[in-house]
Amino acid sequence: MVKWTVWALILGFIIDLLVGDPRWLYHPVRMIGNGISFLEKGLRKILPDTPGGERTAGLFLVILICAFGGGIPFLVLYGAYQVHTGLGLALETFWCYQMLAAKSLKEESMRVYRELEEGNLKGARYAVSMIVGRDTENLTAEGVTKAAVETVAENTSDGVIAPLFYMALGGVPLLFLYKSINTMDSMVGYKNEKYLNFGRYAAKLDDVANYLPARISAWLMIAASYMGGFDGKHAVKIFFRDRYHHASPNSAQTEAVMAGALHIQLAGNAWYFGELYEKPTIGDADRPIEYEDIRRSNCLLYRSAALGAFLFAALRLGIMAVIAMC
Repeated sequence: MVKWTVWALILGFIIDLLVGDPRWLYHPVRMIGNGISFLEKGLRKILPDTPGGERTAGLFLVILICAFGGGIPFLVLYGAYQVHTGLGLALETFWCYQMLAAKSLKEESMRVYRELEEGNLKGARYAVSMIVGRDTENLTAEGVTKAAVETVAENTSDGVIAPLFYMALGGVPLLFLYKSINTMDSMVGYKNEKYLNFGRYAAKLDDVANYLPARISAWLMIAASYMGGFDGKHAVKIFFRDRYHHASPNSAQTEAVMAGALHIQLAGNAWYFGELYEKPTIGDADRPIEYEDIRRSNCLLYRSAALGAFLFAALRLGIMAVIAMC
């Protein structure tokens, strides 16, 4: 089972680049999300509606989702490999492919690009609302573009590099565990009245899980910036200056690189659920942001993803060599 993971990683990455995420294909993250919603309702009913009760409920949610999120794929995959190596490899490759989001991220952001290119601001607002959590109804064309570029930058880590990293370290079970943590944070990790206490442990665990991948992603993106067409030197400068200009210790890592490589300014104040959140800016406004920056951000995404796949395949081979010597 362990020795085939490197092939599952490579094949899964290639399939993602070719196929993406068809809407008709049921995605495991939806199942994880349904499990989170089900457990949230049950735990809130069982435990008291107090700050301490909500924190306890949130802790149980994290424990249960992590146990099921990593445990069930491990058991199913182990059984598949026991039946036949080819079946196990096929399943591991398929799940790896499903958990990567390079092509789908590009496709969704390019829908925003095409709407802006055609001058359809209303359509662009709707398209970007599908990939961001902020309020989009009143965004200007510049605001829509910034939101799309920021999403590509942040999800280069969350949706591509981090999954590849955990796939290389522990195969599909660890990959599923990471996606379970990431999904919990996206669903309950908000600092509002409803989730401030309930989602505290999920948000903190997500910060821990993304700490290394976010920084690896930033350096991969810096390397990709030097590959031609982008300002790698400026990307390094803005990375070191602005990489903590975010409430999350991880989100600004890749956003800072993206802003520096493109010589644009990202982040700043944004509306979420009807409430204005004041946030620092990332990068310098050396030039006005334009919808072409969405296409440029995807170029950096793909270059970084390719570098990451190569790096993590080599990492997996190194892990296999160490295991073989033991």
